[in-house]
Amino acid sequence: MYSWGWASMKSCMILLIMTYLSSSVSAQDNPFQCTSNGNYTRNSTYSANLNALLRSLSLNMTDFGFYTSSVGQNPNTANGLALCRADRTPDQCRACVDSATRELLLSCPNQRQAVIWYEYCTLRYSNDPITRPQTADPTIMLINTQNVSNGDQFKEDRARLLDDLTAQAANGSSDLKVGAGTRNLSNSEFSTIYGLLQCVPELSSEDCRSCLSRSALSLRGYVSQGFRVLGPNCNIRYELTGFYNGTRLRELRVPLLTSPPPPAGSNDNNTRPGKKDDNTTKVVLIIVVPVGVTLIFAACAVIFMRKKMKKRAYEITEIADDISTVESLQYDFSRIRAATSDFDDANKLGQGGFGAVYKGRLQTGEEIAVKRLSKDSGQGNVEFKNEVLLVAKLQHRNLVRLLGFSMEGTERVLVYEFVQNASLDQFIFDPIKRSQLDWDKRYNIIGGIAKGLLYLHEDSRLKIIHRDLKASNVLLDGDMVPKIADFGMARLFRPDETQGNTSKIVGTYGYMAPEYAMHGQFSIKSDVFSFGVLVLEIVSGQRNVCIQNGENVEDLLTLTWKNWREGTAANMIDPVLRNGSGSTRDMLRCIHMGLLCVQENAANRPTMASVTIMLSSSTMTLPVPSEPAFYMASHYGPRDSMSWKHDSKESNSTEALKFKTGVSEGSSQNDVSVTELYPR
Repeated sequence: MYSWGWASMKSCMILLIMTYLSSSVSAQDNPFQCTSNGNYTRNSTYSANLNALLRSLSLNMTDFGFYTSSVGQNPNTANGLALCRADRTPDQCRACVDSATRELLLSCPNQRQAVIWYEYCTLRYSNDPITRPQTADPTIMLINTQNVSNGDQFKEDRARLLDDLTAQAANGSSDLKVGAGTRNLSNSEFSTIYGLLQCVPELSSEDCRSCLSRSALSLRGYVSQGFRVLGPNCNIRYELTGFYNGTRLRELRVPLLTSPPPPAGSNDNNTRPGKKDDNTTKVVLIIVVPVGVTLIFAACAVIFMRKKMKKRAYEITEIADDISTVESLQYDFSRIRAATSDFDDANKLGQGGFGAVYKGRLQTGEEIAVKRLSKDSGQGNVEFKNEVLLVAKLQHRNLVRLLGFSMEGTERVLVYEFVQNASLDQFIFDPIKRSQLDWDKRYNIIGGIAKGLLYLHEDSRLKIIHRDLKASNVLLDGDMVPKIADFGMARLFRPDETQGNTSKIVGTYGYMAPEYAMHGQFSIKSDVFSFGVLVLEIVSGQRNVCIQNGENVEDLLTLTWKNWREGTAANMIDPVLRNGSGSTRDMLRCIHMGLLCVQENAANRPTMASVTIMLSSSTMTLPVPSEPAFYMASHYGPRDSMSWKHDSKESNSTEALKFKTGVSEGSSQNDVSVTELYPR
């Protein structure tokens, strides 16, 4: 029988009763359990296996919020499990698991088994098998100190709800076993009780039912307004206010159970069946009709004003909110100057269209990347505030993290986390460094970029169009995890908005969608186009500019389309990859996906949600792409386009950008961002 080391303790179960208010637990109070199953030493085989396991948990979480894995061989096998609350989005789930991992390693250093419960996720690891349901595992109870009146009736209503939700969870699928819903309370000062029950999906239906039933025994004697029972394999929670995200549950096709309202009370003493007084009826009609009409007009007016105010709040060309909302992130400019040794060229990491980026080190020892905007960059206060306000609100492992900013005099700087391996373009387009990116790394980079864009488009609190996704705006950390950077051109959308128009074209030619470059129309499909170009560049190792193909000079999209149509798409794979151990089938599938993303008609391009499914499912059949939007810069010749660059001040030159549908003037070379361009 599998043991966590608690079996020798009395009752084979530890019940930690933690009092909490408002049915919530602060981050520092996340309950955890370390075990007495032995310790491991640092740098040991088990230590390495455990670190690899924990890194994999958040990276490989399914859309249903569950992942379990094992790393290594006995006796040093590390087994792990992460389960997120079903109503959380994938990014919220991954963020929770990341935090839980860090906290658990600090709380249970060098111990072979441990478990921690967060608000939205449970994480456990062990050197023994992880999901045996018969074990006497630790259980945590979190109890609201406020009780309800009429306790017997409340217990009865609660038991009926939990029984219904237990049955629903037990009958779930191998991907998700959850029950959620409400029940109307009888004879109580509260009207409704909300419940959410969940099992590890690997449990059988009977094991899930048994686990939830045993857990429910813990709350039999309580009439608390809120209660949680947290076990390693199943969880129970109920509250007297709504606490779960019903929209997310419906997305996962989880039916939300409801109960019929309690029986109506007896008739009023003054109401008797039979004929009513005509005068009374007239009085009721005379009063009710005008009042009803007035209320309807008032309600309509309120709805209209709310919509108008909401629309006005979102009608932003470039976000110009008061920067005081992020004052807590402001650095003294003198501190930034000292961290970069007065912006010494020796610390310079690169030069972009809007200024230089420097490496710095704060007095605390923390390494930072400092973006110092040039005074003639073309990015004014609006764009600067845009980047600060947007990026400060974004938290995702595939987005670069903004640490702070400074606005002192004419100086404007942004302070980011330091990302060790610079930008993606410095690897895939470098004849030597490209060999460091084997297919597994490139495939993970593609997947990470897709997840970052999906977060921007659908999962973040804001809906954001990046508008300048390209290889130089994707940074790589020490583990080659991609992080999307540079939000100076990003646009905020209303939740119900699908497309925007602008007379100011910003971005980088070669990555711009045709409808945006030609007509100023942008949407999430504009970013999808840029992503498709980036995927083709990653697989081929070539920029989306002119490529010498025999005696002809062609752009990457044209050449890829020709090869795909002729059945020779393998010719587009980077020779470094062809000679490696990666799956040619996966490489060709990514080329296919890239062509789907760069189709001329935006409506035919997939969403980033569909793209992530394509990447995670090798058996999904991909649709046939249509011809992409081609372009050719007229002055390009057979010279090496990979090393050719020009100054951003030339961004309003007379280079010609030719799509199938027409010509637009005022473009820039692939590496240079356009600051202003008015479409025809």
